[in-house]
Amino acid sequence: MNSFPWLTTLLVIPVVAAVVVLAVPRRFATLAKQITLVVTLVEFGLALLATIAYEPSRAGFQFAQKYSWIRQFGVSYSVGADGISLVLILLATLLVPVVVLASWDEVTGPAPAAAARAARAADPGGAAAGPAAGVVSRRSVPAFFALLLVLEAGMVGVFAATDVFLFYVFFEAMLIPMYFLIGSYGAVKEQAQRSYAAVKFLLYSLFGGLLMLAAVIGLYVVSADQLGTGTFDFATLRQLDITPGVQKLLFLGFFIAFAIKAPLFPFHTWLPDAGAQSPTGGAILLVGVLDKVGTFGLIRYCIPLFPKASSYFAPMVLALAVIGIFYGALLAIGQRDMKRLVAYTSLAHFGFIAMGTFALTSQGGTGAVLYMVNHGLSTGLLFLVVGFLVARRGSRDVSAYGGMARVTPVLAGVFLIAGLSSLALPGLNSFVSEFLVLVGTFTRYRALAIVATCGIVLAAVYILYLYQRTMTGPLVGEQARGVLDLSLREKIVVAPVVALIIALGVYPKPLINIIRPTVTATFEDAGHTDPAPTIPVNASQAGGHS
Repeated sequence: MNSFPWLTTLLVIPVVAAVVVLAVPRRFATLAKQITLVVTLVEFGLALLATIAYEPSRAGFQFAQKYSWIRQFGVSYSVGADGISLVLILLATLLVPVVVLASWDEVTGPAPAAAARAARAADPGGAAAGPAAGVVSRRSVPAFFALLLVLEAGMVGVFAATDVFLFYVFFEAMLIPMYFLIGSYGAVKEQAQRSYAAVKFLLYSLFGGLLMLAAVIGLYVVSADQLGTGTFDFATLRQLDITPGVQKLLFLGFFIAFAIKAPLFPFHTWLPDAGAQSPTGGAILLVGVLDKVGTFGLIRYCIPLFPKASSYFAPMVLALAVIGIFYGALLAIGQRDMKRLVAYTSLAHFGFIAMGTFALTSQGGTGAVLYMVNHGLSTGLLFLVVGFLVARRGSRDVSAYGGMARVTPVLAGVFLIAGLSSLALPGLNSFVSEFLVLVGTFTRYRALAIVATCGIVLAAVYILYLYQRTMTGPLVGEQARGVLDLSLREKIVVAPVVALIIALGVYPKPLINIIRPTVTATFEDAGHTDPAPTIPVNASQAGGHS
């Protein structure tokens, strides 16, 4: 099965489907949705089969394909998967059909009158009030789902690319569908804020992309100087002997681009606006998958290509990561807008991921990659629940809610699971990854690990605060009594995510077995080995009995 072109197939199918969906007339919107759902389910099935066919014990990239693209500059269409990229491709292809089902009625027209009345009662005259509060504009339904398919192809491509220039192309190409999802399909009542968020997202990402392009060109020049001909092939670039000074400059070009994309403190300021103004499906993919491109780039490119610079800048990155953990948590505690709150929680979580990565230990790195997957599931579920609440009440303001568990017990239960997963409760998925990150960091940077552990307390504060204010206590507003619980479609949407959150909390071994060999090899090839145990040998083992 390794000879089957898994990755190219996963790239081509959504692109072709996007063209077909875009050609569907607007009056056949349901057909566009059905085609998109079938295609994304097929994509996930193929990714699952590729994961089954993957052999963790084999070194290097699997399912590799390489064809010359721009021969004069050494650019190739080169794709492959290892344990890090494969699990992220699996995450992306899982969340896209979830987003398709969750967005089934999100672009079909104005908000129901009941939701509008509830929004005006909860927030009279505010940003949430109005006949279309919290609901996307009446734009082309086929175009919305075609954008999701193009975005899926971009996500698969960016994780699968093994040519640095090809990676850059996918890195930038993903901006286009996400820009239109934010700018064209956000809340109608907040058109100015929606446009601002879309432009801010685009400008930040383009700035980071330009810095990375300069570093990519620098790598090409270095390869041409050492090899006689320039190349963008990742495996070849890893063998270059780059001087420490040049490594530091190139490292910074890649790091800033990835820190913006992740986002890490202090490059995060675009995230709350983009997360709040995106449609629910767009927010799930933005924070659940697209942001992982940044943390993926740190472990895929920064550490293997610039090992000396990674060691040099590791203390700085770790310090920024710990600051981000506390800064994101404190900002989340102070938020009234639920979508902004969830976006700020991600800033704290990405701090843990960066910390695990730059602890430069196999445990920390394995925990960081596993955290990427688990964060996508837990935060994706949080955005789903918040989206369901906003669709019912027409407001993102926490104060507009209260006592919702009385009328929506299933929704409240899913919300609790998502929240407990986000704060890394033992028995749920995020606990194992957070534990590995902290243990891996402790073996090399004890003080930072201890300080970061205190950030877990703040996570409990903002999650439990949000749940208490929205789900418990007396009902807020008479209209809340008529709010419906999750429909059958919505239960189908959340069921697989909830099941995975519980399953990976109880038995994460299958993913760890895929991730750990690649992470260990990546660090060892870069010259980073795990610290030796510091437990003293007892007297009997050291030299006999007295």
